[in-house]
Amino acid sequence: MQVGVHLGYQNLHGLPDYEFFRKETQLAVEAEAMGFDFAAMVEHHFTDYAACPDPLQALSWVAAKTKTIKLMPAAVILPWNDPLRVVEKVAMLDALCEGRLYLGMGRGAARREFEKFGRSLADSREMFDEAALIIMEGLETGVVEADGKWFQQPRAEIRPRPQGWTRDRCVMVSMSPGSCEVAAEYGLKALRFSQGDWSKAMPEIDKYRTTFKALHGKAAPPFIISDFMVCFADRAKVTDYTDKYFAAQFLQVANHYEFMSPHFKDLPSYATYAYMGDMAAARGGPDKAYKDYVGGNLIGTPEELYDKHLERKSMVGDYEIIANFSFGGMPYEDVYEQMKLFADKVMPLLKAEEPVLA
Repeated sequence: MQVGVHLGYQNLHGLPDYEFFRKETQLAVEAEAMGFDFAAMVEHHFTDYAACPDPLQALSWVAAKTKTIKLMPAAVILPWNDPLRVVEKVAMLDALCEGRLYLGMGRGAARREFEKFGRSLADSREMFDEAALIIMEGLETGVVEADGKWFQQPRAEIRPRPQGWTRDRCVMVSMSPGSCEVAAEYGLKALRFSQGDWSKAMPEIDKYRTTFKALHGKAAPPFIISDFMVCFADRAKVTDYTDKYFAAQFLQVANHYEFMSPHFKDLPSYATYAYMGDMAAARGGPDKAYKDYVGGNLIGTPEELYDKHLERKSMVGDYEIIANFSFGGMPYEDVYEQMKLFADKVMPLLKAEEPVLA
């Protein structure tokens, strides 16, 4: 089982941006020393919700400080980026890190970000689907060209020329039935964020696996789960930190994506976000709904985390983890403490498991 860290760059610490950004990015370097397999970073813009506008650039710094850990933007938001430039940046960083780069791709979900880029949330499905094919073909062939609805690109040869790229090194954020279908059609590993009761996600997960095998003649790869994680040896500390920091970050998530707004109901491709809004409304607002959100993530002592993982695995089958330990303004000394505890006590158990899916 592959286990990584996911850096969310949520600056609720009150630190100056430069200091905060350096501290958060250093977590990826420490992750290699602790034995994690992946370092992943988000792309978000303009607010404290998540302040990492270029994960590929941030990962280039991590690449220079590390030797073995795999590097993954999770994810580059394709409607906000020119496909040609994505291919160039990926090829350049992959050359420098000697093939450790994996490309995570997403389509975004926050109106406030789309509006500032002059894009429409309603167009994200078409823009992503078109851009993803351009980017993957560019990485596989070293040539980018397009004449589509959203992107037109005269033939351009990429230098440094991409090397060793297949779709096995590409990951797609898949948080809706439509996204799961596209991931299966394109032959991509799927990434899902923990956002509630996993049983509700199983129809999408099962459909992804069935479609993937039918189209590509092999089993779908284990999907990746991005968890917000709380891991301390003291149960009382787990409870205290969950109530204090997890609640704070959930309010940020709800506000950033406007879960309480009805606009997602008019966008079928964002079904999961519409569900989150309905869940929040039923419980009297996002400040009351976060406990359901907690239930989908891995929260607890090391022993509890492993038991929760086994329960989840019995439901969803094989999966991989990228864990976000830094959120809600949690002090960095506590972030490091729980990362190290998880690496020492939980990760060896996860890595020792045998796969359950054929």
